[in-house]
Amino acid sequence: MSSRNPNDRGQVFPLYAMVVVGMVFAALVFFVFGQAAVVRSNAQGAADAAALAAAREARDNLLPRLDLATLQPEDWRDVLKGKAFYMEGACGAAEDFARLNDAQGTCSRSLLSFTVEVTTDGTVGDSIVPGTRDMHAKASAVAEVVPRCELGPVPAPSATPSPTPTLTPTPAPTGPPSPGPVVIKCKGGKTIRFDPLNPDPWSTLARRLFDVRLAG
Repeated sequence: MSSRNPNDRGQVFPLYAMVVVGMVFAALVFFVFGQAAVVRSNAQGAADAAALAAAREARDNLLPRLDLATLQPEDWRDVLKGKAFYMEGACGAAEDFARLNDAQGTCSRSLLSFTVEVTTDGTVGDSIVPGTRDMHAKASAVAEVVPRCELGPVPAPSATPSPTPTLTPTPAPTGPPSPGPVVIKCKGGKTIRFDPLNPDPWSTLARRLFDVRLAG
């Protein structure tokens, strides 16, 4: 029987050390990529939330001094198409929401669609991969306000009966007649009756008239 050469053990040890070092390096690289994925996920979450915040801000606020109780049918059609929103604060709400999620955001609008691009405040941090220490994650999202209702049948004005002769003078009308309820037809067969004399708050009504969702 041949005996094991003691030099074999010394030759195997450097190879073993190289394998261990390689495995440790690979583990660190995977950790860096995992950390980068977390930062990227945070950026996308911040972008989604900020875009939705802009769309909700627009949906929940009408133009100043707009009185729903006085609107004519054509005016209601514009309201239900989303043409009466107060847009000025929408992008500001998106940028504020991005800051709450530790990111900086920019917002732009096209009709009822809001595009938000964010850059995270945090970075990947120190790592063995060159160039990642100061790397910020970026992401974008688009949210939109989607009309889901339309004006229902507009009742025809009732015929005015001929006045009955009377000896008692008829008092002059003091103002225009009170408007009747507005019938609104929505998807899913739902009907909303807006009563101008007892209206719901717009922020409550808006959630029934419009959907807010991420696009794409």
